[in-house]
Amino acid sequence: MFFKNNKIIELKIDQIIEKLEKSNLEDFTNIMGSKKQIIFRNFLAGIFRGVGIGIGITIITAILVLILRHLVTLNIPVIGEYISDIVEIVEKSRWKNSIKNFVFLLNFFLLFDRIILEKKTNKK
Repeated sequence: MFFKNNKIIELKIDQIIEKLEKSNLEDFTNIMGSKKQIIFRNFLAGIFRGVGIGIGITIITAILVLILRHLVTLNIPVIGEYISDIVEIVEKSRWKNSIKNFVFLLNFFLLFDRIILEKKTNKK
């Protein structure tokens, strides 16, 4: 009886080993690494996702504005007026947003520069 159970256990262990090898668990643990590496990877992934979304939305919006401009030039009576209003609103908001973004970045870099200068003066 002991030998039968032993063979069954060995068979089950072999099945578990095969499943673990197929799941590439060792590769997964090597990829994951330490907590610092996981946090750093997720941080970079978040930055790249955000930049990608920003670039994608910018490209799609630019294409839509170009299409709308083309529709305005066709002089369709009712639709042309609405489309020209939409294009005008988009261009005004784009200009305002670009100025706001520039001011925000300027303030950010000035604050960052001030922090660095304070740290340098505190070290001396």
